[in-house]
Amino acid sequence: MSEPGKPIKVPQRPLAPSRILRPTVSRAGGGRDRASLVAKSYEMIAEGSKSFASASKLFDRGTRERVWLLYAWCRRCDDIADGQDLGGELGDQSDIADRVKAIRVLTKRALEGQPTADIAFDAFGQVAAECNLTMEMANDVIAGFELDARGWRPRTGRDLARYCYHVAGAVGVMMARIMGVRPEDEYTLARACDLGLAFQLANIARDMDEDDAAGRCYIPEEWLAEQDIEPGQLMKPHHRGEAADIARDLVLRMHRHQRAARLGTVRLPFRSRWAILAAANIYSEIGYEVDRRGKQAWDRRVVIPRIKKLQLITRAFAEALRNKPLPPDEMPEWELGDILIDVRMLGDIPEQEIKPLPDEE
Repeated sequence: MSEPGKPIKVPQRPLAPSRILRPTVSRAGGGRDRASLVAKSYEMIAEGSKSFASASKLFDRGTRERVWLLYAWCRRCDDIADGQDLGGELGDQSDIADRVKAIRVLTKRALEGQPTADIAFDAFGQVAAECNLTMEMANDVIAGFELDARGWRPRTGRDLARYCYHVAGAVGVMMARIMGVRPEDEYTLARACDLGLAFQLANIARDMDEDDAAGRCYIPEEWLAEQDIEPGQLMKPHHRGEAADIARDLVLRMHRHQRAARLGTVRLPFRSRWAILAAANIYSEIGYEVDRRGKQAWDRRVVIPRIKKLQLITRAFAEALRNKPLPPDEMPEWELGDILIDVRMLGDIPEQEIKPLPDEE
């Protein structure tokens, strides 16, 4: 009993139940059911990239599901950055810098095992936990979106190599990790990067007109100068011949990278080897078709017919069984080791080469 005249001490009680104050438990996939993540990821790849979806079914089940989980994140990041829906037409680009920042924040949260309220990022958190993918790997990919956000354009072939690494080669490295390639196997990782570079070079050659319409240009300024193409005039009718010559150079580089990439498949399990060779065949055919069309390459979008894809997948099966890929006549000029020196030591790009972000003005 308290003494007269003294205030009664009331025990302090928490303002909210303790369960609310506890930190969120970290769980792969943000706590989502893995099967639902896989199912949604497959829907995204089936809609966003029919060629890749076809090739991915050749993997064993475990690898196939992880490939879909990784693809979902890549596709979602690309759509957020470009204001697209599963790779459709480019949307409003006015706030792209803020969107890239959001991509980085959501990716970091996913890697920490926290829910993101976005199934594609939760999918990345799931596959990252299973395959030990890191924020550094993710940042290498996100840097490609950031370059686009800054209105960057390559001055040299070496600049283009870095860009292709960020948007595709780095994904190839993560794909290799998903297929069980160990971090110390630098040769196979370099060949995986080659395949990503080949894919991106094919994409650039095919999409030169679409990029031009969106105000983007991935052709190095030095290459344009060599062809006497004035700024902003690449896809004008009077430069179609020069554009076709540039596309041929891109396809030649693509050819060397995809041939080099095949050398790394020797060490993969059969199903993974078959899938990678099928993807290499299909994407290479896109580049070869651009080259065959010449000046008419951009009259209509290059698409590989279903029957042709089946033929290329069948050819890949025979190649996977034989497992004796021939090296390219000449190894690619761009090597993963050299690119990483630029990325890690030199940074992305000098400040004078980029447009200022809104908060930097």
